[in-house]
Amino acid sequence: MNRKNNIQRRTVLAAGASALLPLQAHAQAAWPNRPIRLIVPFAPGGSNDILSRVLGAKLSTRLGQSVVIENRAGGGGTLGTEFVAKSAPDGYTLLFASTSVTTNAASGKKLPYDLLKDLQPIGLMAATPFTVVVGNDVKANTLNEFIALARAKPKSVNYGTAGIGGINHLGTELMSSAAKIEMTHIPYKGIGPAFTDLMGGSLQMTLPTLASVLPQLRGGKMRALAVTSAQRSPLAPEIPTASEAGLPGFRLEAWFGLLGPANMPPAVLKRLNEELNWTLTQPDMKEALTREAAATMPGTPEEFASLLRSEVARWTKLISEKNIQID
Repeated sequence: MNRKNNIQRRTVLAAGASALLPLQAHAQAAWPNRPIRLIVPFAPGGSNDILSRVLGAKLSTRLGQSVVIENRAGGGGTLGTEFVAKSAPDGYTLLFASTSVTTNAASGKKLPYDLLKDLQPIGLMAATPFTVVVGNDVKANTLNEFIALARAKPKSVNYGTAGIGGINHLGTELMSSAAKIEMTHIPYKGIGPAFTDLMGGSLQMTLPTLASVLPQLRGGKMRALAVTSAQRSPLAPEIPTASEAGLPGFRLEAWFGLLGPANMPPAVLKRLNEELNWTLTQPDMKEALTREAAATMPGTPEEFASLLRSEVARWTKLISEKNIQID
């Protein structure tokens, strides 16, 4: 009798456990149920870091879990990108990406990941224009006049960048191709030293983001000839667009977006995209983006994927046509 009762009891317990399995599986699958790491592949202090922290705070509130910002600088952004590409695709490790992921992919360097295969676009966040800036001693008051000056004496104009293969470098070469001019590249370790030499007269031109150069422009230390966005910036509406100033159709922007490892669960991807787009409607996020001269760019993962493909193709073509050597 006891044996029969024991068998019945085990049967009931087993049935009860089986009934609980779907509930346990659901609990395990619930996302997010632990903190999320947002990897910034650059050192603290720049636009990537500043904007990622605002985004992380907003997502923490919406998702009910901490979003921990982790700076993994090195290799022009490749170390942090590799870390995310090789992480589990569970939605707990994300990348705060910027334009550099596409210039790195197009550089010809052997990377430990494939941007278009190993990473999942979640959504684009914002974009900010570059600015055609010249020294005060340059005899050109408009972009058209500057182009004429550079055409008259090929390679006589020195332009400075934050380094070989970076967006300042490739963007200036893209502009040179559009304007049919040849200039001489002087690379620096950061845009700050280039600003110093531009003000000192050994450089004639540079192409920084608008936010990074606004203090110098407002201080009268250098002059802006154009911004490279489709519309004028609300931060500096007096500066014409490149299209208005002499390069019809020319557009170049630095962008920010969110990526994760490839093969993320569709439900997690959908939730992240929705929450990212929601943050872009919030006043404090808009204010942070305005300070970086950036305009919001909500959209779908598919739209972001299309942008990545077109950007990689654009930079790959430019590097090949200009025979740019990137170490």
